Amino acid sequence: MEGTDVCFAPVLELDEVATHPHNEARGNVIEVDGVAQNAPAPRFSRTATDAPSAPAPAGRDTAAVLEECGFDTTEIDALRQAGVLT
Repeated sequence: MEGTDVCFAPVLELDEVATHPHNEARGNVIEVDGVAQNAPAPRFSRTATDAPSAPAPAGRDTAAVLEECGFDTTEIDALRQAGVLT
């Protein structure tokens, strides 16, 4: 249907999204630390958006969150040793 006067949208596999001509032309997918992700939205002609930074590594804040929930360091260490936490 490409090139015709009809409203449609292709159904893409996840690995096709970044390289589809429409997404490439609009800059809809960006790469951050080697990981493809959606570009920030909305985008305005007069106000540039900053590129997002890489996400925090998994487990970075686990101990702090568990401490806020009332776990002590002994309990947190036991969970880590049991393989429950990363």
